[in-house]
Amino acid sequence: MIAKFRTVEYDPEKNHLIILDQTRLPVRESYIRLKTVNDVINSIRQLKVRGAPLIGVAAAYGVVIASRNDSMKKVNSAIRSIAKARPTAVNLSWALHRMQERAQVSDELYPALLHEALLIEKEDKDSCLTIGRIGVRLIPSAANIMVYCNAGALATTGIGTALGIIYTAKQHKKKIEVFACETRPLLQGSRLTSWELTKNQIKTHIICDNMAAHFMPKMSMIFIGADRIASNGDTANKIGSKGLAIIANAHGVPFYVAAPRSSFDLKIKNGSSIPIEQRGHNEITFFNKKCIVASQAMISNPAFDVTPNHLISAFITERGIIKPPFKRNIARLLSRTNGPDRR
Repeated sequence: MIAKFRTVEYDPEKNHLIILDQTRLPVRESYIRLKTVNDVINSIRQLKVRGAPLIGVAAAYGVVIASRNDSMKKVNSAIRSIAKARPTAVNLSWALHRMQERAQVSDELYPALLHEALLIEKEDKDSCLTIGRIGVRLIPSAANIMVYCNAGALATTGIGTALGIIYTAKQHKKKIEVFACETRPLLQGSRLTSWELTKNQIKTHIICDNMAAHFMPKMSMIFIGADRIASNGDTANKIGSKGLAIIANAHGVPFYVAAPRSSFDLKIKNGSSIPIEQRGHNEITFFNKKCIVASQAMISNPAFDVTPNHLISAFITERGIIKPPFKRNIARLLSRTNGPDRR
């Protein structure tokens, strides 16, 4: 169903991680080899590999690369270094914690850690499919759907979270039109979501971020992904998600968050405890390699904002749909031990 491309692939012969360089899209579908732990860290920081679930998978394979000579010292060093690559997406620390737990009970590090990384990747693929099957129930036979940033196959190793629901709707013969916000400052919507959706023959409109309110009355629903969800449902996602939720709420448009269990951080009470990544000034001061900001201006560039739980209609997870009251229902649904996620 999904057009053929792979976001990551581990090469056991050379102990390399092959990734689709997302900074080259949509102009070029280019694959590069990550040969060292530092290569993995830099690719995450530079957004060559991005999307919360995919970052977790890439981090796991980064630990595998470090484990080839069965040195626990190198494995622990790799885990500490990769953990600092990006602070907001909890999938990163979640995957690294799993890799560390596996390392601590294994005599032979490399085969054990490779098995764990492959398992994390398989669970990601499976959870995407399940999220799609569950979320498609929310979509009528014909719908206009607004999306933000990129929460599709490019953000995972499967069909995606938010966009995975849209792909599943297409399989069900539903008539879907997607309105994708460009998602400044790095244009993940116009660069990545447009590439992915049109590659899969989904009718797609790209709109500037400040056009969302204009188009909102025509929308059936909003789908976004998530980088970290607090135990009360406050959700960190790409900067601009909060504003989109406010506009959707004002127009009575359902606002759905699609995310796997690994994106929930049940250790924190609310969104005020979510660390927000601050990125470099050049992402704002330069556009298409041209300076667009006066040299005297100060720059603020948070990568994420936090959408308060009261603006969210429901969460769509591989465990089911979570509706308000979120604190009780998130704890009840995600505390179950069965399911693809072993955390």
